[in-house]
Amino acid sequence: MLRNILNGEEHLIVNDPVRPHIPFEQRVGAGKDIFVLENDVTQQIDAVICVAYTIEVPTNEHQLELFSQQACQDGQQGDVAVFYTVWSYTKGAGREIVNQTAQYIKENKPVTRFVTLSPLTEMASKFHLSNGAILVAKHEDCQNFEYYLN
Repeated sequence: MLRNILNGEEHLIVNDPVRPHIPFEQRVGAGKDIFVLENDVTQQIDAVICVAYTIEVPTNEHQLELFSQQACQDGQQGDVAVFYTVWSYTKGAGREIVNQTAQYIKENKPVTRFVTLSPLTEMASKFHLSNGAILVAKHEDCQNFEYYLN
């Protein structure tokens, strides 16, 4: 089951392998979400994903924060959903949380694009490419992949 992170689960971000330096307070609030994938049987958390809603595709962490804040200044939400970190505790859960989160956002938020702010690693590239994303840009510190949903 996909759901928002709950109070008392803030400790989960210490397991973030990509951006553990981003504090919990910067990951939540207007224009941001943290979703967890909870196992329906065991109630254990299988995966976590952090999303920011921006006005443009960011090329670094500074732009991620800036573009999210700019979207919120007008009481709006950005129309670009940026998956900027994802991690899983069980095999296959990373793919599942990306797909379920994208579907949830598509059905519930005014978003027109789904992109990533991914590290420049082979693992990140393989993960996104094998899950149907397309590489749209490589930058000095990160790369952007885009997911297209029907």
